[in-house]
Amino acid sequence: GEIRAEHGDPSADPSQQEAKQREAEIRNTILAQVLDQAARARLSNLALVKPDKAKAVENYLIQMARFGQLAGKVTEQGLIEILEKVSQQTEKKTTVKFNRRKVLDSDEEDD
Repeated sequence: GEIRAEHGDPSADPSQQEAKQREAEIRNTILAQVLDQAARARLSNLALVKPDKAKAVENYLIQMARFGQLAGKVTEQGLIEILEKVSQQTEKKTTVKFNRRKVLDSDEEDD
């Protein structure tokens, strides 16, 4: 995948950048609260390989946290289950949009 520098955008105005940074900090704080260490490690590994998927998992976790639906810390096993849920959802969405990618969607395809 291509690496997009979130903050390397010269056209972004500073206040927008600040808001983005604040949001990132809030996200990280929430994730630190809801994930145990193994789950966090797995999530950061995932973020290196499949940033989109990691983002989706983070969004899911943060939503759950905000609605108070997480009892205690999410373990690595719990994270894997969430990942499967999220994968099913994203796959349903993406198969409609990218039919030709359905066949090629192997882990090696890293352009």
